[in-house]
Amino acid sequence: MGTNRSESRVEQGKDLRIGIIGGAGWLGGAMAAAMLESGVVAPENLALSYRSTRPDRFPGAFWTKDNQALADRSDIVILSIRPSDWQDLSVTANGKLVISVMAGIRLAALGDRHRTLRAVRALPNAAAEVRKSYTPWLAADGIEDADRAIIRAIFDACGVQDEVRSEAEIDYLTGLTGSGPAFPALLADAMMADAVSRGLDPHVARRAVNMLLIGAGRMLEQRDDCPAETVRTFLDYRGTTAAAIEAMTRAGLRAAVAQGLTAAQEKSLRLGDGS
Repeated sequence: MGTNRSESRVEQGKDLRIGIIGGAGWLGGAMAAAMLESGVVAPENLALSYRSTRPDRFPGAFWTKDNQALADRSDIVILSIRPSDWQDLSVTANGKLVISVMAGIRLAALGDRHRTLRAVRALPNAAAEVRKSYTPWLAADGIEDADRAIIRAIFDACGVQDEVRSEAEIDYLTGLTGSGPAFPALLADAMMADAVSRGLDPHVARRAVNMLLIGAGRMLEQRDDCPAETVRTFLDYRGTTAAAIEAMTRAGLRAAVAQGLTAAQEKSLRLGDGS
């Protein structure tokens, strides 16, 4: 294993050289765009790897199929690949800051595989594409204050971030926030299907449902209320919305959500075990 005293340590105020293994993918590309837009990294200091066809984006950045070459020219290596693909990834970081955005892979395994004490587990979601990701992250013992400032800058560019306390917490958040827009999209799909089944034009149903979720998200963001307070307001009004909430609750909505989050957490644990 490498040392957290590596000569490659990045000091605050210096240009960061960031490499994204899997930079051609959806999340890797979204993170790259966010970091470039916010000024966290300059195009000439950004390296991205791809598998087959080089993407036609991020002019000025360095594209390569050689993941070790990417790591060698970078101060910070971001791993944005599927956990199953990581099992075959052989890249030595030699003490550099390594940030994994893969579900399930443990800090100890990251440090051992890539020869560094400066490993981070993070879990942004697909909303990084619109700079609205929530990203929890967990640092290994070798991470110091200068590294933390860099990590926060990277994930603040993608939305909002929090450092969490344990791998158990980040495994749980894999389902809660790592799934990103999937859960609201699932609700929207169910609502739209019901609307269409009752004769609404699909175009009208889609616009109605999409604007409902967009409006709800903006309200929660601006008011910063606990969601329970919003639910309670509608329940206390005892109108049509209260009737709908009570019917959904009786049908098992809360239990279904809990079961889904448990399933995601258990999958994260299995990914960490290589299964």
